[in-house]
Amino acid sequence: MDRQELAAFLRSRRERISPTEVGLPAGTRRRTPGLRREEAAQLAFISTEYYTRLEQARAPRPSREVLTGLSRALRLSPAERDHLHHLAGAPPGPPPGAPREVRQSLLDLLRRLPGSAAFVTSATLEVLAWNDLAAALMEDFSAVPPRERNLARRAFLGPHPEGRTLYGVSDRAAFARHAARRLRATAARYPDDPPMTALITELRSGSEEFARLWDEKEVSAEPTLRKTFQHPQVGPVTVNCDALDITDHDQQLVIYTADPGSPSEEALRLLSVIGTQEMDVHH
Repeated sequence: MDRQELAAFLRSRRERISPTEVGLPAGTRRRTPGLRREEAAQLAFISTEYYTRLEQARAPRPSREVLTGLSRALRLSPAERDHLHHLAGAPPGPPPGAPREVRQSLLDLLRRLPGSAAFVTSATLEVLAWNDLAAALMEDFSAVPPRERNLARRAFLGPHPEGRTLYGVSDRAAFARHAARRLRATAARYPDDPPMTALITELRSGSEEFARLWDEKEVSAEPTLRKTFQHPQVGPVTVNCDALDITDHDQQLVIYTADPGSPSEEALRLLSVIGTQEMDVHH
């Protein structure tokens, strides 16, 4: 165990995360960038005293459970997670949870698709990154807490702003089946992931529909090739749906495009103007 390097690595990862990224208030009295030690400890489900000792290179070797919690709390990429384990003298095992870190190249790609609504989802259907047009078509994801950006939670539990169920999509029932099947497959890949387990428990207890679909034990999710959004400002928007797998991060890049020359293409063009005028979207 390399205590000094472990301490420096934890500190550097903690300081790069803004409080708003993990649903915490930014506040006005922060002396250093990123999370406070007590916030990182809380997110990792360990005591502040123990976390502080880790950053001071005075703690004993952390257990695998602690390393799993730290990896999740500090949003480590797969490579960073492995590095953390090696610094702690505990070779990494299977990934503890669905990766949530989005590659910079994908973030750049989202910005280069101004005529398409595009976003990245995790294996648990959480929207991790998006472009302006996706926010204008669906919702301003930057304005809601991270836990509310989960499409499965939104589909089965709401809320439903402006009375639109799942953004007014025409294939809501088909998406519900897709979501239940995808989550069952994801749960098998990450059986020890507490957020994954908590999400499944919440959906099963809060939605009879999800409980029924979950009990069917299906894992084969059929792709959706086309859907229509009922948008409160521009009316119906029919889009083609393409979902590209990001296999190394177990994520998907979803792209919605309209047929060239169609009324829906004009509606998306109008939404792109409305979105840039009314929204300040952060990725």
